[in-house]
Amino acid sequence: MNYLNKEIVVIGLGYVGLPLAIRLSSIFKVIGYDISEKRVKELSNNIDRTKEVSADLLKKADNLEITSSIELINKKYIYIITVPTPVNKKNLPDLSLLKSACKLVGNVIAKEAIIIFESTVYPGVTEEICAPIISKQSNFILNSSFYVGYSPERINPGDKEHTVEKITKVVSGSNSKITKVIGKIYESSITAGIFYAKNIKVAETAKAIENAQRDINIAFINEIALLCQKLNLSIYDVLDAANTKWNFLAFKPGLVGGHCIGVDPYYLSHLAKKVGYDTNVILAGRNLNDKMTSIIFKNIKKLILKQNRILQIGISFKENVPDIRNSKAAELSKMFIENGYDINVYDPVVDYQEVESEYGINLSELSGKYDCIIITVPHKFISLKWKNIIKHLSSSAIIFDITGQYRKILSNNKIRYWSL
Repeated sequence: MNYLNKEIVVIGLGYVGLPLAIRLSSIFKVIGYDISEKRVKELSNNIDRTKEVSADLLKKADNLEITSSIELINKKYIYIITVPTPVNKKNLPDLSLLKSACKLVGNVIAKEAIIIFESTVYPGVTEEICAPIISKQSNFILNSSFYVGYSPERINPGDKEHTVEKITKVVSGSNSKITKVIGKIYESSITAGIFYAKNIKVAETAKAIENAQRDINIAFINEIALLCQKLNLSIYDVLDAANTKWNFLAFKPGLVGGHCIGVDPYYLSHLAKKVGYDTNVILAGRNLNDKMTSIIFKNIKKLILKQNRILQIGISFKENVPDIRNSKAAELSKMFIENGYDINVYDPVVDYQEVESEYGINLSELSGKYDCIIITVPHKFISLKWKNIIKHLSSSAIIFDITGQYRKILSNNKIRYWSL
């Protein structure tokens, strides 16, 4: 069968699925499926609330059909699943959306279909959990009447430089023939090239350790930042000096949440426990990064009064994106709210309805004077509106710049200042 002339169905049109569907539609006929009718309606009107894809790109995507209709994805030969795989309240892998997608696909696939997974998982999930669900629903046999593959997503939300086509695509399939087919599918639209992993578990593990490695490195810098505070040193002065060495890794301290870095270490740890291996390093970094919100809250609390009027700027998980999943900035807001502080949260980058629905926090506009401003997320708009923000400071106000992004600007002003 020639899979290269078949339609491609992308399941899940979020931060991963939509840019991928747009890119593939430059070569293939693509059907983008999402269970959210609201999301489908917005995209059909050329509105992407994730801000990953412009209205112009959506308008020009003539080979992309966006739908929430199961009938339109029936009996196809290529499915790419990009649904979220978060952790639950106990930090255990939550595969519910992935399993639901597998059931959906299992009910509609054509014989000899290929199902490619891009969702982050722990090693073994594709072949040991996903494939059996598809087999049960379809009554097809793996590597006989259907095939699976894994190609980890590497989308970096808000990054306009490392877009999907410019990132090397790791691929692997349930047999060598299908691995080559999957490579050919992606090769047609990924200019950065294809890397063929030895098998699916290798590809799954590679994805998990990419983000776990970043988590550990940032945790190390966070720990050094806390040590520097005890030594009355600026972590940024220390980093400026250390960065002069050619092989020093330039990580910065801060709050580390989000859907990947804040999740993947738990997936690796979960698998380690299943196979009877006690990890020493993987969760050490995550444990510290999870505690940073509480540490920062306690540090700020020491320097303000209960009656102070507080403004927090930023509630997304990272700068310049509306993504609020697993946001440590939102976690910090809730700590102040739950402890009875008068805090307003300002973030024009995010969707206020999503914030209210997810965290129960009502966003505010800038108004009046504030005794304390906490910059949790260094959105680009802060630099552009800096003079307007400064106008809202009371005469004795203090600024808590968690990322240290504005330390050079503020060092020339008579403003009380704190950063990690």
